[in-house]
Amino acid sequence: VQLRASGGGSVQAGDSLRLSCVASQSLTFLNVKTFAWYRQTPEKERELVASVTTARGETSYADSVKGRFTISRDDIRNSVYLDMNNLKPEDTAVYYCKFEALVYDQTFGIYNPRNYWGQGTLVTVSS
Repeated sequence: VQLRASGGGSVQAGDSLRLSCVASQSLTFLNVKTFAWYRQTPEKERELVASVTTARGETSYADSVKGRFTISRDDIRNSVYLDMNNLKPEDTAVYYCKFEALVYDQTFGIYNPRNYWGQGTLVTVSS
C-alpha cells in the first residue's frame, strides 16, 4: 500500500492550501480506522495536526490549527484532505498523512494495528 501526499507549496501568510493524500488501494479494503495529518520541522518532533475517525467521523485538531484547518475524506477517491486557511509562518513544515488500519491475521484470528505513512509534502509560509 502506498500513500501519495501532494498539495504543498510556498505561500504568503493568510493564504490557503489543500493537501491531498491518495491511497493506492480502497480505504474500505484497507480497513482504515483513523486518518490523520502530521507535520514536522527540523526543530520539532512530528506532531499531530488533525485526525478523523472512520466509524463516527469524529475530528480532532491541534490547538494551533483549530478554526483554520479542516480534515476530510473521500472514500470514492481513496483520499484524505487537509484544507488549510489563514496560513501562518509557524505552519511551515513537512506534512505527512497517516492511515491507521486494522489488518486481520488469519493465522491467529486477530486484528493487528498497521500504520501507513505518506512521503510528506512541504508547506512554506512566508510573512
